[in-house]
Amino acid sequence: MFQVPAFWKSDLGTVERLAQMCGAREFGRSAGGRALFAFAFGERQVSAGSANYSSACGAHDKKAYLSQPSRTLLLIGGEHGQETEGIAALTALISLLHSGSDFVGGENPALLSAARQMRVVIVPVANPDGRARVQPASMLGGLQDDLSYWGMGTHKDGTLYRWPQCKFVHPMRGDVGFLGGYYNDDGINLMHDNFFHPMARETQALLDLAEEEKPAIALHLHGGTNSIADLLQTAYVPRESGEAIRRLALRCDAAARQEGLYFTVRDVPERESGDTPPSFNLPSAMHHVCGCVSAVFESNEHICDQPGEKQNHAQVMRSHMILFEQAMRMILEGDC
Repeated sequence: MFQVPAFWKSDLGTVERLAQMCGAREFGRSAGGRALFAFAFGERQVSAGSANYSSACGAHDKKAYLSQPSRTLLLIGGEHGQETEGIAALTALISLLHSGSDFVGGENPALLSAARQMRVVIVPVANPDGRARVQPASMLGGLQDDLSYWGMGTHKDGTLYRWPQCKFVHPMRGDVGFLGGYYNDDGINLMHDNFFHPMARETQALLDLAEEEKPAIALHLHGGTNSIADLLQTAYVPRESGEAIRRLALRCDAAARQEGLYFTVRDVPERESGDTPPSFNLPSAMHHVCGCVSAVFESNEHICDQPGEKQNHAQVMRSHMILFEQAMRMILEGDC
């Protein structure tokens, strides 16, 4: 349990070493004072307009915000500290883009070729406070209780918080024994901040970064128990954005099936409704800051005592690389 292969680097120490090696920019600090790093590869190609995104939409012309289509991909990992799959994939990608090979000498010429034609901005760990609290390098091979402990934490009496009941309290304060990796040191789950007046400095830093970089696509990398390469549909965004998410999933699925893998492909949902509507979360907010196609990607966490397929570390890593390459190609082809 919790054993990881050599190519799986999800610790903060690796991120800090890569930051020094690559000259990454510190674009903020966490609630606990830990650095937030952004790695940028490729020249900035943004042609800023004369208005913010909301005002440009009000003017019925998005070119007032961005005069030319963006050729930037924003990748964000570690919004939840126990979901290390995206962190490991992003550190491998950083190594690949910096040196031409990943941590075990593997090359990916197709991905590299696409990346060199655009700008790729990588935030490997958006919630370093949560990641610092989580000891395992990976949840793959663990049990549901392990995931609940390291992710959602415990009450003062030691009983586990579980999903989604852990969201009944936010910020997570008071009856807390162990504060899980979901949260920064102030008990904020970045995915469910108050985006019109952020409680977490990490949230504000991420939204500021999105406004600055103006990506065409922003992918938020999460783990989803025994999900299979699942690009979730984002709530409260235009239907065209949902259709782009679906097209990306279809592209990824076609590429993955050539390697014996597959992606989950979701339909575009109807307009939000119900007594308890879907959450307006961080991907929703990021779209409304910069107009990007913004989505959560949930990868497999191989939780042994839960139903569903279980993938190994190599399959999880490869699924991420397929996602990255296909997102790059989608941007280069102007399909988003």
